[in-house]
Amino acid sequence: MSTTQSIRVWDLPVRLTHWAMVLCVAGLYATGEYGWLTMEWHFRFGYAMLALVLFRLLWGVFGSEHARFVDFVRGPGAIGRYLRNWRSADYAPAIGHNPLGALAVLAMLALILAQTVSGLFSNDEIEWYGPLSERISIAASAQWTEWHHLGQKLLLFLIVVHLGAVSAYRLLKREDLVQPMLSGRKQRSDAADARWRSPWLALALFSACLCVVWAISVWGPAGPY
Repeated sequence: MSTTQSIRVWDLPVRLTHWAMVLCVAGLYATGEYGWLTMEWHFRFGYAMLALVLFRLLWGVFGSEHARFVDFVRGPGAIGRYLRNWRSADYAPAIGHNPLGALAVLAMLALILAQTVSGLFSNDEIEWYGPLSERISIAASAQWTEWHHLGQKLLLFLIVVHLGAVSAYRLLKREDLVQPMLSGRKQRSDAADARWRSPWLALALFSACLCVVWAISVWGPAGPY
């Protein structure tokens, strides 16, 4: 008989990035849509989000076992098999991200990256200008601004879908996806501890991302003519 044990799955960089993104999304919507605080804070949350998503992309290549894209990104065949297994009595939860969840991860990261980049080129035509908005034409900046507003709606839709999926797994499969993202651990009898990379590597990569974002914020705006 198999013995269930607590195994490590999500490392600290993944967990911190995940919850920091949650806070940034809340801050971005609060400042951009509802006027809480000031637009200066909208920019700050946007810069933080850009650094976070750049880091998560790098950590998906160089990071710990279940954080890497090669660990969970699968093709249509694997997704189809997972869906068939999901409906069967032999359903077995994935250790890390399942093949279907991988699509949500990729979509979320891609949309957040697109949203933060579009914000760099956007403006409100009155007072607030993205750091790169004056590097392009007025028409181009207006187009980026439209994409930024569209991305805001798409991101909100994707978040609702994500929350719905988490709830469905909890209610239908009795699978808690939230607790492991807090503790980093799961109870399993069929797997061992994940191979985690050094937190110093994560710190170095995140510092590099912060430097890139800082450079954009400082040297991106066009100087006086």
